[in-house]
Amino acid sequence: MEKEHLDTGKQVVAGICAMAKKSNSKPMREILARLDEFDYIKTIIFPEETILKEPVDKWPVCDCLISFHSKGFPLDKAVAYAELVRPFTVNNLRKQFDLQDRRKVYGILRRAGIALPRFAILDRDSPDPSQHSLIESEDHVEVNGVVFNKPFVEKPISAEDHNIYIYYPTSAGGGSQRLFRKIGSRSSVYSPESKVRKTGSYIYEDFIPTDGADVKVYTVGPDYAHAEARKSPALDGKVERDHEGKEIRYPVILSNHEKLIARKVCLAFNQTVCGFDLLRANGRSFVCDVNGFSFVKNSAKYYDDCARIMGNMILRRLAPTLHIPWALPFQLDDPPIVPTTFGKMMELRCVVAVIRHGDRTPKQKMKMEVRHPRFFALWKSYESEVNGRHLKLKKPAQLQEVLDIARLLLSEVEAGSADRELEEKRGKLEQLKTVLEMYGHFSGINRKVQLKYQPRGRPPSGCSEEDTHNEPSLLLILKWGGELTPAGRVQAEELGRIFRCMYPGGQGNQGLGLLRLHSTYRHDLKIYASDEGRVQMTAAAFAKGLLALEGELTPILFQMVKSANTNGLLDNDGEASSLQHMVKSRLQELLQMDRELTANEHREINPCGARSIEAALHVIGNPVQCCVKVYELVSKLVEIVRAKRDDPKTKNGVLYHGETWELMARRWGKLEKDFKLREDRLEFDISKIPDIYDCIKYDIQHNQAALKFNHAQELYMLVKALADVVIPQEYGLTDQDKLAIGQGICNPLMRKIRADLQRNIEEDLPMSDESVNRLDPRYSHGVSSPGRHVRTRLYFTSESHIHSLLTVLRFGGLVEGGEGADEQWRRAMEYVSQISELNYMSQVVIMLYEDQSKDPTSEQRFHVELHFSPGVNCCVQKNLPPGPGFRTHHRNESSTDISPNKSGPTSLPPGASNSVCSPNCTRIEEEDLDIGDVVDHAEQPKNAPLNLHVPVRTSRASPGSDSPPVTPPNTLRIPVKTSEPIPIRNSPSGRNPLESPNLSFPPASNSSPSLMDAPGCLMINNTNSSCASQHTPPRSYRVMKSPEFEPQQGPRAKDQDSMRRHRHSIPGHLNVLMTQRQTVIGKRKLSQHQQHQHPALFSTAVISGSSSAPELTAILPSTGAAMGLGLASLAAIDPCASVGVPAIRPLETLHNGLSLNQLDQFLGRMTTLQLPLNSPSPGVVTSNPFKDF
Repeated sequence: MEKEHLDTGKQVVAGICAMAKKSNSKPMREILARLDEFDYIKTIIFPEETILKEPVDKWPVCDCLISFHSKGFPLDKAVAYAELVRPFTVNNLRKQFDLQDRRKVYGILRRAGIALPRFAILDRDSPDPSQHSLIESEDHVEVNGVVFNKPFVEKPISAEDHNIYIYYPTSAGGGSQRLFRKIGSRSSVYSPESKVRKTGSYIYEDFIPTDGADVKVYTVGPDYAHAEARKSPALDGKVERDHEGKEIRYPVILSNHEKLIARKVCLAFNQTVCGFDLLRANGRSFVCDVNGFSFVKNSAKYYDDCARIMGNMILRRLAPTLHIPWALPFQLDDPPIVPTTFGKMMELRCVVAVIRHGDRTPKQKMKMEVRHPRFFALWKSYESEVNGRHLKLKKPAQLQEVLDIARLLLSEVEAGSADRELEEKRGKLEQLKTVLEMYGHFSGINRKVQLKYQPRGRPPSGCSEEDTHNEPSLLLILKWGGELTPAGRVQAEELGRIFRCMYPGGQGNQGLGLLRLHSTYRHDLKIYASDEGRVQMTAAAFAKGLLALEGELTPILFQMVKSANTNGLLDNDGEASSLQHMVKSRLQELLQMDRELTANEHREINPCGARSIEAALHVIGNPVQCCVKVYELVSKLVEIVRAKRDDPKTKNGVLYHGETWELMARRWGKLEKDFKLREDRLEFDISKIPDIYDCIKYDIQHNQAALKFNHAQELYMLVKALADVVIPQEYGLTDQDKLAIGQGICNPLMRKIRADLQRNIEEDLPMSDESVNRLDPRYSHGVSSPGRHVRTRLYFTSESHIHSLLTVLRFGGLVEGGEGADEQWRRAMEYVSQISELNYMSQVVIMLYEDQSKDPTSEQRFHVELHFSPGVNCCVQKNLPPGPGFRTHHRNESSTDISPNKSGPTSLPPGASNSVCSPNCTRIEEEDLDIGDVVDHAEQPKNAPLNLHVPVRTSRASPGSDSPPVTPPNTLRIPVKTSEPIPIRNSPSGRNPLESPNLSFPPASNSSPSLMDAPGCLMINNTNSSCASQHTPPRSYRVMKSPEFEPQQGPRAKDQDSMRRHRHSIPGHLNVLMTQRQTVIGKRKLSQHQQHQHPALFSTAVISGSSSAPELTAILPSTGAAMGLGLASLAAIDPCASVGVPAIRPLETLHNGLSLNQLDQFLGRMTTLQLPLNSPSPGVVTSNPFKDF
C-alpha cells in the first residue's frame, strides 16, 4: 500500500486507533489539541465503524500510530495494520495482549525486578493438578502449597474482570469487601460471605495496608511519571467526589525509587503511555496492577507535558526520514544547565533554602496557676506523655477535655459553689473557654495547652521561692494565634511559583522546566518544617506553588512535608536559651533610661554598629519616653476597640480571619496591662515590644479599615523603632554573644546543610536520614548523565533560625580576611546591616553549581552562590533599605531635585535623588534613609551638595553625664569609602561585552504581563549604571517579555491558536534559549512592545556596586489572581491594597564567588567550635570574635 501525504506540506500524520469512547474522551481531546499545535504534526482519528467493519488495507494511512486496547477493540486487526503500514507505534501492540492477563503481567514485573506483594496463582484451567490446589480454612487459604492468612486479596486472572475480593479474619468480624468498576458513587460493598470463590482462576496475594490511599502512576515515556493518590476503594467503597462530581485525587511526590519503578514498568511492557497502581507500606512500594494506556484526568499540566513529550518523541523518530527541518528542543535528560548571576552557564547541582513562615495572626499566651483536682486528674491521665515536668496537649480529644473542665468550673462559679481562688480566676477561665471554642473545631495547628507541674506552687510576682505555697500546683499555659493567614498562604504559594525560575527551563512558560524536571528522576526534593502549625502550612503552600499542585493544603502537608526527625533540626533553641535570658535582662536594663541616649550608650546597646539599629536609636531618642508614648497610644487603641465591642452597631462585626471585637479587646488589653510593670513609676517590660509590634503591624495590614484608629501609623512607627532594636539584639549584643546564640540555635541545621552540599561529591556515602535512589545504569540508555540530578532541600522555620543563620554567616568568618579583604562581602554585609527586620518569608538560599570545564580535583569545579531576602515588604514602611552605593528608585517618587531645607533647592548628584527626604517627611521615611549615602554625598567634590541632612531627633547629653551628646545625622561626618563596581567576569565562551552601554527601559506598564508567562530573557536595568558597559549582565536584573508571550491583541481564539503553534515550532522551541543568549551577550534588540519590566528573582545590585538598583516592586498578586491567573506583576499597584498581600523582596546576592570547599570548611568549623555561653558583655565589639578561643 502506497503512502500518500496530504497536500499540506511535510507533516507527520499521527493516527489515533481506539474505540470511540476513548478517542473522544476529554483527556484525549486535550492532548490531541496540543499535538496539533506542532507545525509538523497532523492528527487523525480512525472512525470506530472503520475499525470494526473495514479491512485494515482500507484504514487511513499514518506515519505514527497511537493505538490501545479497551473493551470491544479488535487488537489483532490493529497488529495486522501495523505490520502492513509499518508506522512508528507509540505503545507496542503485541505487548497489549499480555496486559489482558494478570498472570503474564505479574510474570513480566517479576522478571523486571519490580517488587510485588507475595502471591500465588490458582489456575483451574491448567491440566496440571499442582496448579489448582486449594485448601480453605476459617482464617487462611493454602494455594498450591503457599499459605495466605486473612486478610488476603483474590483477583481474577483476566485484567478485564474488576471483581476483586478482600477477605477479612474472624477477629475483625470476617466477611469480605467486594471491589468493582465504579457505579455512581460506589466502588465496593461489604459482604458477610467469608468463603472464597469456587469457580474460575485467580491470583491470591497478601493484603497490604496503605492507610486508606492508593497511588496511581501515569508514565509518558521512561523519563516522566505523574502520580496521584485517591481514597482506596477497599476502605469503605464510597467514591469521594468534589463539587463538580469528579473523584477527588491528591497530589503525590514519587520517591526516586518509585520513579525508577515507573521507568522499569514503561520499558518492561514497551508502553510509552502507561498507567499502573502502587501500594505504599512500611517504607516500601509495590506494584499491584498495570493498566496499559491511560491518561490523567483534569490536569492541564499533565496534558501539556504528555503532548510535548509525545510530539517531540514522534518528531525525533520521524523527522529525519521525512526530511522535516525540525530541531531537537530541551529534553528531559539534558544536563540541568542554568546561568549563574555572573553570566556563566553551569550545571545546577543543589539548592538549599531556609525560609521563614508567612504572614500569621498575632501569637498570644495566657498563664494561670490551677489547683483544682480536675486538672490534676487530667495531668495524671497523660502521665506517660509528660516530658520532664511539662505536658503538651494539642490533640482534639485532649483540648476537648480541657474545655470540659473550664465549662464545669465556670458553671460552679456562676452557681456560687466555687471557692475564692476560682472566683479570682473567673476572667482567665472565661478566656480559656472562649479560645478553645473558637472556629467550632479543634486543631493543634493553631491552639495548644501546656501544663507544668510545680511541686511548691508558683511564687507570686516579685516574691522569692520561700514565699510560695507549700502545696503543689499546675501552671496552665494556653497558646493560640500565630496561625498562617490567607495572605500568608498566598505569599508562600506565589514564592513557590517564583522559585521555579531558578531551575533549568524555569525561565520559560510558567516555570514548567522545574515541573517537568521533577516529574522525572532528575529532581530530588525534600521539604522539612518545624512542628509549628504556621511553619508546616507555609511549607505546604510553598510546595503547592512550586510543583503546581491543586487542592487543599492538608493532604499536601501530609504527603510532602517531612516533620519526622526535625525537632532537633528546626526547633533547637534550648542550647542558647540561658544566654538569651541574660541578654534580654541586659537589654531591659539598657532601655530603662529616662534620658536622651548618649554616644556611649548607643555603643552599649549596639556594639556591633548595625546601621539599622543605629537609625532606630536616633528615632527612639529617650527610651522611656518613647515607651510612655507607645503606652498612651496602646491605651487609646484599647478604648476604641472596647467601644466598638460594646456598640450594638459594631459588636457583631467580624474582623480579619474570624476575629471578633471581644477577642481583639482582650488581645490589646493584655498587652496594655503587661507592658507597664509598675503603676507608681515609669518602668516597662521591653520583652513585650515584639508582641506590640506584631499586633499593630497585623491590624494595620488587615483591620485598619474597620478599626479606623487615627494614630495607628504613629504607633506603628514608634514601636517599629523599638522593635528594630529589641528583636535583633535579643539574639546577642556583642558579636561573641550573637555567635554563641546563633550556633546554639542552628547548629543541627548547619550540620544538615553541610551534609546536603557534601552529598553532591560523595554520592556513594550512606545517609542516615534520607533515602536517595539512583537510576539503575541498565536503564539509562540515551540519558547523558543517569546518576546526576538537582537536589533541593527546603527548610521552613521561624524567625529565630533566620536570625541565627545570618549571624553565623556574618560574624563567623565565612570569607577569609573579612570585609576588608573582599569587596563583595563588604558591600553585602553593609546591606545586611541596614536590614531592620527579617519579615515573613525571609530566605537564605545557597545554590551549588558545577563547572564541567574545570578539573574534577580543582577547587573551582564547584561554585557556590549565597542569596538573601528580608521577606515581605511592610505595608506601612514601603521605602526599602538600599544596598551601599545606590538608592532604590520608587516609581511614585519624583526624579526632580529635592530641597533638603528651607533655604532653597539643592541639586543632588545623579542616582541620589532618593537619598534624602524633605523636612516634612515622616519619621518612617527618615528611619529608612541610608546614612552612609548621605555622608558620601556630603563629601563629594565641589559640585556636590555640602549640607545634606536627615531631620531626626537631636540627642542631648543627660545632666551629669560624661558622654557627649550624639551628633544628629545632618552634621554627621563619617568617612565611608565609595565602592568601585565588582568586576563581574564575562563567560569564557568568548562573549562580547554589551554593545550599547546606554540602554534604557521605560517604567513598568500598568498592564504588565505575568512574570510566570515570561520566557527566560533576563536583562539588566542599566539606567545610570556605571558597570553596565563593561560587564556581562547577570540573569537577575530583569525578566523581559518575548513576542510569543505578548498579551493577545486580536480575536482570542485566533491568537491562542497561533501562540500555541509558535510554541512548538522551530522558532518557538529555540526562542527562549536564543533570547537568553542574545541578552547575556548584549545583542538583544528590544521592540517597543517588549519593553516591560518585571520583578526579578535575583538581584546583584549590592555586590556589583550598581548606582541604580533593580526596582523592588510588588511581586504578589491578589488572592483571586493567585488562585486563578497565577503570578501577576503589580508594578503599578499598591502592595497595601485591600487584598492584604504585600510584596516579597527579591533575593539579593550576598556573594557569587564562593567555592564549595570554602563553605564546607566554614560550616565544619561553626558546627564543632565550642563557644562559651558566658554573661553578655556590655563592652564594644572585638575585631575578631575568635581571638579569645
